[in-house]
Amino acid sequence: MSHSTAGMFDLQNLNYPEQKVVTVGQFKIGLIHGHQVIPWGDLASLALLQRQLDVDILISGHTHKFEAFENENKFYINPGSATGAYSALERLVARAVLGGLSQTDSRDYSLITASCGFGKDFRKGILKKGMCYGDDACFIARHRSADVLGVADGVGGWRDYGVDPSQFSGTLMRTCERLVKEGRFMPSSPVGILTTGYYELLQNKVPLLGSSTACIVVLDRRSHQLHTANLGDSGFLVVREGEVVHRSDEQQHYFNTPFQLSIAPPEAEGAVLSDSPEAADSSSFDVQLGDIILTATDGLFDNMPDYMILQELKKLKNTNYESIQQTARSIAEQAHELAYDPNYMSPFAQFACDNGLNVRGKPRLQ
Repeated sequence: MSHSTAGMFDLQNLNYPEQKVVTVGQFKIGLIHGHQVIPWGDLASLALLQRQLDVDILISGHTHKFEAFENENKFYINPGSATGAYSALERLVARAVLGGLSQTDSRDYSLITASCGFGKDFRKGILKKGMCYGDDACFIARHRSADVLGVADGVGGWRDYGVDPSQFSGTLMRTCERLVKEGRFMPSSPVGILTTGYYELLQNKVPLLGSSTACIVVLDRRSHQLHTANLGDSGFLVVREGEVVHRSDEQQHYFNTPFQLSIAPPEAEGAVLSDSPEAADSSSFDVQLGDIILTATDGLFDNMPDYMILQELKKLKNTNYESIQQTARSIAEQAHELAYDPNYMSPFAQFACDNGLNVRGKPRLQ
C-alpha cells in the first residue's frame, strides 16, 4: 500500500494541527483533515461504543503514539511501537472513518458462524484447500455493517470429462469472498455479489471449466435485515424459536437438474446448461435476535427433512462458537450417514419416486 506520511501526533490528547474536538456522549471525537477519529484511550469497550455511536471501527494497539497518513482520500491511523515499527496486519486498525456520527438506540446485530461438511469419501477428511468440502465450497466474510455467507455445489458430472468440479465452486466462492472483503458490494443485493463474481470468472485469464449452484445471504447488522440470492438447489433456512420462518425455493429445470452457473469450453458453448446469475431467486426480510441462519447445499436438504434439522438445532443451548460448531458438525454427520442408508426414505428419494424412480438415500453430501 502506498502512502504519504502526514506526521506524528499524540492520539490520547489529539495534539495534531488542524484538529477539532467534539463530544458525543462520553466520547471525544477528533476531526482530523475532515475525518472523525476515535481515540483509543477514550474507549471503555468496543461494545459500549457500538451501542452509542453509528460508526465503523477496528481497534488495536497499546500505545498513545500513532502515525497518520492519507491514502485515496481516506485518513488512516497506524498503531506503532517506539521505534515506529508495526506489522502489516495493523495498518488498517485503530480507525473510525465515517461521513457523520449519529446516536443510535439499538445495538448492531452480530453473527456467530461455523461451518462443517464432508465429501463423499468420509475417510479422506473434511476440509480441502480453502473452505471446500468435496465438490462443495463455502465462505464466511464480514465487512463494516454486513456479514455474508455463501455456499456453492460443484456439478459432479464434469469429473467424467477430467475436470475437478470443486475448482469451479471453490474459485467462485473465493472470488465472492474477496469482493465482500474489498467492499465491492451492496448489502441489499447479494445477487450483485454472485453476478460480479461469476463474470470475473468468465474473464479469468486462467482457463476454468465447470458448473455450480450458489446461495448467498447477507445480514445487514444495522437494518436487521437478511438479503438472499439463491440459484439452484442449494439454499438457506431461518429458524426462530424452533420453527422455520423463512426458506429458499429450489430452482430446477427438471428432476435433479438445478439452475447453475457454468463455464464451458468454446466448442461446447450452447451444449452445456448455463443460467444467468440474475436468474437467482432473491428475497429480503427482517430478522430477530436469536434467529438461526442455516445455509447448505443439497447434500443436506436432500437427506434431512426440516423436522430432523430442527431437532438438532433445538440442542443448541449456547450461542458461543464452540456450541454452534458442534451443532453444524452434528447436522453434517447425520446427513452423511443417512445418505448411505439403503433403507432410508430421504426427501430426495421421495422426490425421485414421485418422478418414477426407485432410489433410497442420496450419497451426495459434499
